[in-house]
Amino acid sequence: QVQPVESGGGLVQPGGALRLSCEVSGSIFRISAMGWYRRAPGKQRELVATIARGGTTNYVDSVKGRFTISRDNAKNTVYLQMNSLKPAHTAVYYCNFQVVIRGQPWGQGTQVTVSS
Repeated sequence: QVQPVESGGGLVQPGGALRLSCEVSGSIFRISAMGWYRRAPGKQRELVATIARGGTTNYVDSVKGRFTISRDNAKNTVYLQMNSLKPAHTAVYYCNFQVVIRGQPWGQGTQVTVSS
């Protein structure tokens, strides 16, 4: 079990950008597909972007063209570049493995608030 540590959230105006980071300790990171998730107010946590160990990415339709997921295996870190942010993107963002098995902990997440 490894605990992700997210950072980089904050308050941003509509149209702004943020870059989230997530560090996951251990060698398992390099062989694992990773994902960014979010929990918006009053909603369940959802998977928004994934990146395979080889770099192949996938996104939910609502963030395509705005969000970019990337990874640096040398730093055990996965990133989420978020551009052209809208109030609807307000949520707590988490990272974790693409497949979260029972007992795998979640980090505290990082709050993203898009508001004027």
